[in-house]
Amino acid sequence: MITSYRGHLVHKVALLALAALVPAASLLVPNETAGASSSPNYYVSIGDSYSIGYQPNPAVSLRFGYTRYVVAAERQRGTNLTLVNFGCAGATTSSVLNSDGCVLRAINGAPYSTVPQATAATSFIAAHRGHIGLITISIGGNDVTKCGTAASPISCVTSAVPQVAKNITTLLKQVRTAAGNGVPIVGLTYPDVILGAWVHPPTSKALAALSVAAFRLALNPILKRAYEDNGGTFVDVTAATGAYTPLTHTVVYPPYGRIPVAVAKVCTYTWYCSEGNIHPHTVGYQFIAKLIVNALPKNLG
Repeated sequence: MITSYRGHLVHKVALLALAALVPAASLLVPNETAGASSSPNYYVSIGDSYSIGYQPNPAVSLRFGYTRYVVAAERQRGTNLTLVNFGCAGATTSSVLNSDGCVLRAINGAPYSTVPQATAATSFIAAHRGHIGLITISIGGNDVTKCGTAASPISCVTSAVPQVAKNITTLLKQVRTAAGNGVPIVGLTYPDVILGAWVHPPTSKALAALSVAAFRLALNPILKRAYEDNGGTFVDVTAATGAYTPLTHTVVYPPYGRIPVAVAKVCTYTWYCSEGNIHPHTVGYQFIAKLIVNALPKNLG
């Protein structure tokens, strides 16, 4: 996702600090509730730090991501999903296909050290074909992080997205082949966190405004096409979190005073305004989970 150089450094330093706190992961996933099927419907999560619920606060990081809330919501709708999370912080559309192993996984995330994330995930999906209830994918943001400091951010994103589309298409084909037809695959985009540059130093209203165009005109259309052309459902988190509200629409939002509504929304859902960090608050992950559930059929069983 587009980010400032400072935000990118905060992200990298926080990841390194948190890595030392995360216990060794196993393929075990949260306990199933009473009455769950002996052949459960697995929920497979693939992607980057959003997919594992990363936050810069170690007290809550990796514990309150959207996957947790999707599982809870589906349980209320009568489907017991067993989460198997292959997500990896820092993943790009290239690394998910080509880079072996992962430094920072989800708590209880699926371990893989000698194969890429896509290989590990699709091998699991193929081995449990017929018992996969849901697959979510969050990938692509890290492919364009450099564009936040580029001379022309939109041109930078525009140059990057064809490879993003090619890689996601490859990933989707592998996942669909492994899962078979009928399994819901939900692809996500991101909140436009760089709207937070409106208030987070070094402030740049121009960069905040350009970021909206980069998401709306360059990144999201190609993500949408890549997912939908390959049997997936695209969820436009950028639009749902209010990024496309005209910047002339304002609201008073402490401690920043009167700011655009779109900026206030990204301050509510993410850490960028206060910390310069690109990840959601817990409330942001909860909101993304609602978007995922709303995109699903009423019965995944």
